[in-house]
Amino acid sequence: MTTAAHTPEGWREWLNAAAPRSRAQARLGQAYQSWRGFRRNPLAIVGLCIILGLLLVAALAPVLTNQSPFAQELAERLRAPDGEHWFGMDELGRDIFTRIIYGARITLMIVVLVAIIVAPVGLIVGTTAGYFGGWFDVVLMRVTDIFLAFPRLILALAFVSALGPGIENAVIAIALTAWPPYARIARAETLTIRNADFISAARMSGASSLRILFSHVIPLCLSSVIVRVTLDMAGIILIAAGLGFLGLGAQPPSPEWGAMIASGRKFLLDQWWVATLPGLAICTVSLGFNLLGDGLRDVLDPKQQ
Repeated sequence: MTTAAHTPEGWREWLNAAAPRSRAQARLGQAYQSWRGFRRNPLAIVGLCIILGLLLVAALAPVLTNQSPFAQELAERLRAPDGEHWFGMDELGRDIFTRIIYGARITLMIVVLVAIIVAPVGLIVGTTAGYFGGWFDVVLMRVTDIFLAFPRLILALAFVSALGPGIENAVIAIALTAWPPYARIARAETLTIRNADFISAARMSGASSLRILFSHVIPLCLSSVIVRVTLDMAGIILIAAGLGFLGLGAQPPSPEWGAMIASGRKFLLDQWWVATLPGLAICTVSLGFNLLGDGLRDVLDPKQQ
C-alpha cells in the first residue's frame, strides 16, 4: 500500500474495496461495513456503552472503591445514601455501592459461563439434527421439545434444587435449560442451506459430512446464534437473580444482586435503597444487553436488512 493508503481515507477506501485482494481484506471490510450499520442505531450504541461500562466496573472494582463488600459496620446499618456512602448501607452495615460493584463480577461470570456452555451445545445439536435429518433429527428435536415444554425458571429451580444451592450449580442449572432455543435456530438455518449448491459441490468433491458441517454449515449459522445469545443474556441475568433471590443461587455473604434484593425486601418501605438500587443495576444491565442484541440482529441477520 502507498503512503496515501495509510491515511484514514486510504484505509476506508481499502476496507470498502469492491474486489478484495485477500481473505483478510474481505473479512475486515465486512466487519467495517457491519460496524457502520451498527453505529447508525443510537439505541444499540447505548446498549454497547452500558455493557462496556459493566466490564469496566467489574475490572476496576478495587480502584472504584477502597472498601470491602463483606466489611460490616453495625453502628451504620441502614444508613441512608449520602456523600460518604453514595448508595447507603444495608442491614449489616455493608456499603451497598461497593457490593453492587463487586456483584457485577458475579453477574458477568454467570453470563459468560452460561453463554460458553449453551451456545456450542445448541449450535452442534441443531446443525447436526438439521443436516443429517431422519431419525437423528427426530430424536434430538423431541429431546429439545421436552426441555422447551417447561418454563425456564421452573426447570432451573428443579435442577438447582437437585444439585444444591451455589453459583456453580446455578450456572449448570441455567445452562441445562437455556440451550434448546439455540438448537431450534441452528436447525432452522441448517434446513435452509443443507441442499444449497455449494454444499452439494463440497459433497461431490469428497468432503466428509463432519467437514461440511464444521467448515460450511456451522459458520453460516453462527451469526444467528450470536444474536440469540446476546438477546438471551438479559433473561440469564434475571434467572440468576431469581435463583439468588430464592436462596438457591449465590449464598451469603456473596454480593450477588438477586441475593441483595432478597435481604433488603423487608426494608423496602422505610429503607428503599437497600433493595431498589441492586434492582436498578439488574434492570440497567438487562436493558443494555437487549439494546445491544437488537443492534446486532439488525447487522448480522440478513433477513432484517
